Amino acid sequence: MISLRRRFVPLSLVVLFAAGGAVAQPTEPVLQGWDACPGILKRISPPAFPHHDFLVTPFGAVGDDKTDCTAAFKRAIEKCHQSGGGRVVVPKGVYQTGALHLLSNVNLHILKDAVIKFSTDPKKYLPLVYTRWEGVECMNYSALIYAFEQENIAVTGEGLLDAQGANDNWWGWNRRREKAQPKQAEARNRLNAMGEKDVPVAERIMGEGSFLRPNFFQPYKCKNILVEGVTFKDSPMWFVNPVLCTNVSVIGVTTEGQGPNNDGCDPESCTDVLIKNCYFNTGDDCIAIKSGRNNDGRRVNVPCSNIIVQGCRMKNGHGGVSLGSECSGGIRNVYAENDTMDSPLLDRMLRIKTNSVRGGVVENIFFRNISIGQVKDAVVHIDFSYEEGDRGSFTPMVRNVELRNIESTMSKYAVWIRCYDRSPAENVTIEQCTFNNVTEPNVIENVRGLTMVGNKIFLSGKSAAK
Repeated sequence: MISLRRRFVPLSLVVLFAAGGAVAQPTEPVLQGWDACPGILKRISPPAFPHHDFLVTPFGAVGDDKTDCTAAFKRAIEKCHQSGGGRVVVPKGVYQTGALHLLSNVNLHILKDAVIKFSTDPKKYLPLVYTRWEGVECMNYSALIYAFEQENIAVTGEGLLDAQGANDNWWGWNRRREKAQPKQAEARNRLNAMGEKDVPVAERIMGEGSFLRPNFFQPYKCKNILVEGVTFKDSPMWFVNPVLCTNVSVIGVTTEGQGPNNDGCDPESCTDVLIKNCYFNTGDDCIAIKSGRNNDGRRVNVPCSNIIVQGCRMKNGHGGVSLGSECSGGIRNVYAENDTMDSPLLDRMLRIKTNSVRGGVVENIFFRNISIGQVKDAVVHIDFSYEEGDRGSFTPMVRNVELRNIESTMSKYAVWIRCYDRSPAENVTIEQCTFNNVTEPNVIENVRGLTMVGNKIFLSGKSAAK
């Protein structure tokens, strides 16, 4: 039996060669599995801000649901930043705005009964910014809230951030109409081709006429980020999408949106991320952990690592916690515990999706104490045939996956795993789990080092202990 709960590198001697000869140095034990989690949590620390408030109304913002407050918000953010930082406070009212760009040491704080409505006019998200779109870097529309190479930034409060996404604006860019391709299809293909050909990012011009929807909140290459308490509604595309960031806390956040690609929280190529006590009711993955797509992901070559998901609630979505499909830079050290998931429109609890075009190594994935009411497809789903399938030269790898004390009320499958003959999933442990009202037997193809102990699967009214 393979256990990943605690594995140490033995205390040994490392020989250092110096002018005076060899010097012996003891090595420190390396913690893995759940034993590494406390150390990661210790490093994740939300930023603190000076006790200075900058109310947006003196800068010209009017909460009448009519006035364009973009310039007023910009002035308040710049003044807060120039003054050494603090909170940019949005009081009660309904504020119309375009893109908001956060600067270092600024906490955008939305009070209870305050609503920020973001324009659905794409021109409000110009000029183009350096961004990633489905894992490929480009110059595209600004995220609705954006930051680039900033430190100590936050979006907090009890207010509502409403992107007003709908089929007659953003969402229509990715809806099929009368059997025609979605509006974004041509530019999506063109951008992917640019990524494969290593076209310089500055020359990958999207924006007007390309129909590549912006994400809601995207800090890019930032450090020390906090998103807490707020509600995000009806994003054009993904909701919370930190890219190439370090030390990210997403706490007590609500995401509500059933639009296409309405992922809840998508950390990409980030290190040290905590997603805690959040609620996701989304049109796509609730949480999707990513690291860049295909050649462009390998060019940037930064994995997503040390991601912790605690106490979250998932309703609708393609996956509760998904890894991929953009995982070409690798994903490692993902921990999920004490989460609840339940909806006939939630497809899976854990979903790992990749193929030999995406490639990447997904490793050290640990889930425990997860309560599932209903999922439509499988509780555990690992798929190497996602989208393009096995048509590339970058064979993916999945290894060291451990699930303990998972209980589900209803699903089609308990476990569905299909990997390649040449690259089986390695070291998959499923222990002390209960799967109720399962309608189909497990599908397990190409797994090396499978441990299934103490599980109960109730298949069509019959139990099978494994």
